[in-house]
Amino acid sequence: MPEVELTAAEVADVTALVTAAAEADGVHPLSEDGVLGLRGTTHRHLLTYAEDGDLAGYAYVSGTAGELIVHPKHRLHGHGTALLTAAGDGELQFWAHGDEPAARAFAEKLAFTRDRVLWQMRRSLTAPELPGVPLPDGVRVRAFVPGADDEAWLGVNSRAFDHHPEQGRWTRDDLRVRFAEPWFDPAGFLLAVDADDRLLGFHWTKVHAAEGDTPAIGEIYVLGVDPGGHRRGLGAALSVAGLRHLAARGLADALLYVDESNTAAVALYRRLGFEVFSTDVQYGRLHLGS
Repeated sequence: MPEVELTAAEVADVTALVTAAAEADGVHPLSEDGVLGLRGTTHRHLLTYAEDGDLAGYAYVSGTAGELIVHPKHRLHGHGTALLTAAGDGELQFWAHGDEPAARAFAEKLAFTRDRVLWQMRRSLTAPELPGVPLPDGVRVRAFVPGADDEAWLGVNSRAFDHHPEQGRWTRDDLRVRFAEPWFDPAGFLLAVDADDRLLGFHWTKVHAAEGDTPAIGEIYVLGVDPGGHRRGLGAALSVAGLRHLAARGLADALLYVDESNTAAVALYRRLGFEVFSTDVQYGRLHLGS
């Protein structure tokens, strides 16, 4: 069942499974990391099949964390349990997109506890009007230059997200993967620098393309301020600068993801007019049977 790299046919099958689950549940079952991992070798992939040979379930594990999907027509037949068994009996964390009772019941049955809650927050970019938040004295904003700004950004990102289990571990390879994505736009990757062009903080925006009847939407993709060079109000000023950039592109709405427990960030985003739109939950287990 475990695989280091999926074949093109397997990627197509997993993509079809993801689509079926999204249509049935009304929420996309894979994060960006999960989608990018389908095409690489950084994740351990787990597949389970129905008796007719159809792909019934998929999971991946990266480090000790991952995601799990079972096709709607093959649920309640043990495929989710089989995937978790194949993942091993050590420490595990799995994301459930949408705070659904079925996911809670499944997690509790297998001795997983509710470890993290991730909120998606949204606000309109047209009303209410974005607040005016000036940059601190001596700070200007410029666009990211791929290749030239990589190392400085990785350093600030690592320090800003030192305690974050995913974001703080990003490497140059993580950057390169995203540079190759069709949504990447360096003009929307805003850097706050001082008079010596030293990086103080950043706001990396992202645009999700329109899909079917769903219009395009902007995102506060990653927002960070170097704790070693913190300027009062820089986070709020960068937030507004990025939102104004997205609004100038003609987008009507913006979203972001934030941990429920990050009270400082949640307070900032609420001041900027964001409200909770949806909830994802990470369930964790230290060791099988513990």
